[in-house]
Formats: sequence, structure tokens, C-alpha cells
Amino acid sequence: MSRHSKGPRLRLEPTTYTPDGKIRRHANWVIRDGTRFVRTGCARGDRADAERRLAEYIASKYQVSRDRSRHPSEILVLDVLNIYLADKGAKHTRPEETKQRILTLADFWQPRTLADVNGQTCRKYVEWRRKQTIKCFKRGKRRVTEATARRELEDLRAAINYHRREGLCSEIVAVALPEKSAGRETWLTRSQAAGLLWAAWRAKQIMRDEVTEREVGRHIARFILVALYTGTRHAAICGAALRPAVGRGHVDLDRGVFHRGAKGARKTKKRQPPVRLSDRLLAHLRRWEQLGIATHAVIEWNGKPVRSVRKGFAAAARAAGLPTTGPDKITPHVLRHTAATWAMQNGADLWQTAGMLGMTVEMLQERYGHHHPDFQLDAANRLAGRGRGLGDQDGIRLTVNKTR
Repeated sequence: MSRHSKGPRLRLEPTTYTPDGKIRRHANWVIRDGTRFVRTGCARGDRADAERRLAEYIASKYQVSRDRSRHPSEILVLDVLNIYLADKGAKHTRPEETKQRILTLADFWQPRTLADVNGQTCRKYVEWRRKQTIKCFKRGKRRVTEATARRELEDLRAAINYHRREGLCSEIVAVALPEKSAGRETWLTRSQAAGLLWAAWRAKQIMRDEVTEREVGRHIARFILVALYTGTRHAAICGAALRPAVGRGHVDLDRGVFHRGAKGARKTKKRQPPVRLSDRLLAHLRRWEQLGIATHAVIEWNGKPVRSVRKGFAAAARAAGLPTTGPDKITPHVLRHTAATWAMQNGADLWQTAGMLGMTVEMLQERYGHHHPDFQLDAANRLAGRGRGLGDQDGIRLTVNKTR
């Protein structure tokens, strides 16, 4: 492939009509590779399938070189990404998301070599991504954020590091990442959580602008209860079964333990240790099974496991009057922040809470420690002369002159 060639990419061909106005061919995605056009058979709305066809086309066309100890100027970034996707992508927790990020990276980096990877080109990538838009549920399109671009560049860094560890590059190539955004502090009060739960429970299906009697949010309400009582991430809850299953976490209804990580699954930095279920949540789960609401998975809709509750959750948040846009938007992950905050506000033991949430005690103290009722209490009392073994005479007496 030429250094300045754009390489294979997707192009949306518009709908074509016959001379008498009839549709000859609907809009569809094609792969453009120089002067060659390859039809994917995917309609306008099947962009994800078209991306997969593009990935398959690229994989079939290019034989990636694995020659050892080459100079960065001799190695295409596209080859590095392809090797990483082939060797590591399928082992990731969410391989489809990894593949999509790799395809996005390839669209920008494919004319370049590893020698072109530097701070300037990385910043150009961020700007290139920020000019693009992504579809959002019921909000049309929005600009790609810098955090999204950073996450994709982290994949590029991982691919380059893996390539070098395999001995395929003679030099170290560094990827410049944008500044990491500050952690979110959004959490729900108990009244807000109750309003969200009630909105999900009461949600009805809307057909042709008319509200029907069909209940469509009960599974969202069950998800909210599990998330608030365990602090578990969205994907782990939606992927949990009621019995031990291959590749999935499960809930032990006899012992009252939620095994969030799948047995034998690869350990990641997002630790998923088992969590003890409260008596209240355990009673709910047992009742759901008895009623046939949850037969195979913890969260089910129409008798089938739910892969994601993001759309239904967003609808419930809007109905409850909670923000669904902006920096304080309420997402399923906010329930994890809420669980940690409530635990600290109620004076929970730091070690046990950290174990429940799958984080270190240091991280828990740093992000949520200020919510604990004993936060810096001893230091504050000692500073005021009220510490253990200190009398009021050892402290500083402040006199307020009252004026009429």
C-alpha cells in the first residue's frame, strides 16, 4: 500500500432511481479501495455490519509482516493494529468494542508508519475525532469527546507496546495522550434514587404517541435495585446468571453471594470480586425467581437476558426529572458512585466497602472518604483542643463580641 494511499474505507452510496422515479437501489455501504468498489450488502442503518465487512476485507487483503527488529519507518501503524486485534482483541472483555475502536484508529493512521507517531500527530488525531459525531439515543448526534479519543489512543499505545514486546520493532515508540478528565462526583440522594426507581417501575410503552398499558420498565427497576445494593458495574449485572454458567458471573441464591466475575475469566484492572448480598436484596432475587421474572439471568426482558439497559435507564432518568446530558448526566455507572457514597455516609468499614466495590482502600478514601462521618474528625477535634487527653484549656478559646 502506498504511503499516501487512504486505503480501504467505507462509503455510503445514495439511493438511485429509475427515469420514472422508482427506486432502483436503496442507499447502501460499499468499501472503496482506490479505484475499486466492493459492495457490503449492508443498508444505511447497518453501519456496524458494514464495519465488520470492512475489517474482514482488510484482513483478507493484507498479509501483515511479522519480520523482527524493523525500524519504525518500515512499519505501518495499520499492521501494528491488525496484529494486536488478531492476537489480543478476541481475549478482551468486550471484543466488539475493541474492534470498533481499532477500526476508528485505522481510518486515521493507516497512511502512516510508526515513525509518524509523535505528540503532534496524536494531537491531530484528537482534533480529527472531536470534529466527528456519534449517534445518541433520542438526542440525535453529538460531538466525540476528548475522553473518547483518549480511550482510542490508549488502544494504539497497547498495540504498539505489544508489537515491541514481540520483538517486531527495533525502537520504543511513545503515544502522547491528552490529559485525563477528572473523575465524576455525581451521585443520587435517596429521594432521587426513589424517584428514578418509581419512574422505571411505572414506565409504559408508547405506540403512535399514545401510552399503552404494557409495562416496559420493570427490568430497569430491578437493575437499579441490584446496582444500588451491590455497587456492581452495568455490564456485570446484565451478564449475571442465576446459576453457574460458562463465561458469565452468577448469583448464589443459597449462600447470598454475587460472583461477579466469570469463572476462569482473564483478570483485568476492573476487579470483580464476589460481593455479599444484603438480606433485602437477596429476598428480592429469590422472589423474582419464584415468580418467573428471572429464570436464567438476573435481569431479563420477555424471558431473555438483557445485554444493556442504557436506553431504558435514560428514559427512566428523564421521566424522573434527572439530567441526561451535560457533565452531571445520570448514567447506570452513577449508581456505583451512589452505592459507595451511601456506604461511606452510613459509616461503613473502609476495608469491607473497598472489597465490595473491587477497589483499594486508598482509592476508596481518595474518592469517597470525605462522605464518611468520621472523616478527619480526630484531627479536627485535636486542632480545636478536644482530642483525647486534651482539655479545653489547651485549645484556643474564641470569644465573639455580640453587638446590638
